[in-house]
Amino acid sequence: MNQKKEFRKMMKERLSAISQPEYEHFSYLIAQKLYKEAEWKEAGIIGITISKTPEVDTFQIIRRAWEEGKKVVVPKCRPRDRSLEFRTLSAFNQLESVYYGLWEPIPEQTEEVASGEIDLLIVPGLAFSRSGFRLGFGGGYYDRFLRFFSGRTISLAFHMQLIDEIPLEEHDLPVEKIITDREIVRTDD
Repeated sequence: MNQKKEFRKMMKERLSAISQPEYEHFSYLIAQKLYKEAEWKEAGIIGITISKTPEVDTFQIIRRAWEEGKKVVVPKCRPRDRSLEFRTLSAFNQLESVYYGLWEPIPEQTEEVASGEIDLLIVPGLAFSRSGFRLGFGGGYYDRFLRFFSGRTISLAFHMQLIDEIPLEEHDLPVEKIITDREIVRTDD
């Protein structure tokens, strides 16, 4: 567990060194690659987080999904049992700031969508191995959700977030693909 803590600290330091122009440019390159992928093109419902710096910018991706007529669902954390529920988002003003400065859907203005309806889940993370394993932010919310998720999974990352090895635990599950500003890593190869 200590090793994961060290990895998180190291990655946060690396990411904090990205300048705003680089952040915008790399996020744009990643988004452009995503839009060309079959998983994106075929998805009617996309699950995606509301990014917080230094995560890859998802606001532009959400706008693009709306423009293409896709349904966007974003996570709401349930701290009681550390689980996620995904709720529809049709406008950014349906979000509220909750703990840790995260933006989540306002329950009274959004509808819950069952995990089985989500075609593509954009899975966040702090670091990724080429085999698709990820180091999350430490809450375990996505690990719990992925155990029962059967749709497609893609993670978006800056190239510097790819590392050789991530300390694994029994419950860790890989994503199918990682899209960076430099390459697309298919983890089932």
